[in-house]
Amino acid sequence: MSFVPGSQQRHLRACMVCSIVQIQQRFIREGCPNCESFLGLQNHPDSVQECTSQVFEGLITLADPKRSWVARWQRLEGYVPGVYAVKVVGQLPEEVVQGIEDAGGRYVPRDGTVHDDDA
Repeated sequence: MSFVPGSQQRHLRACMVCSIVQIQQRFIREGCPNCESFLGLQNHPDSVQECTSQVFEGLITLADPKRSWVARWQRLEGYVPGVYAVKVVGQLPEEVVQGIEDAGGRYVPRDGTVHDDDA
């Protein structure tokens, strides 16, 4: 994530699947760098609204997710370097969750409702 001027901070959103934080227009323009293959956010503003949230807590900057203990703790291993939310509030639509599972993934909510021993 590059520098976000104060006037644009209200446009920040976090992906409900991987928790990366970007401005809304970047999600629309480029999609999610970690989840685009199954979320398909690029050029779909309605999907960006459904699959990202303006309500999130804490920020983590990851330069090297492969070696970071914080990345392991937050389940961010294998994701691109960037800024991630610690907790993302929101619920994915059921059809999106089903799409993730159909693609061979497993959706673990980032809002703290699932504990590490459940994941």
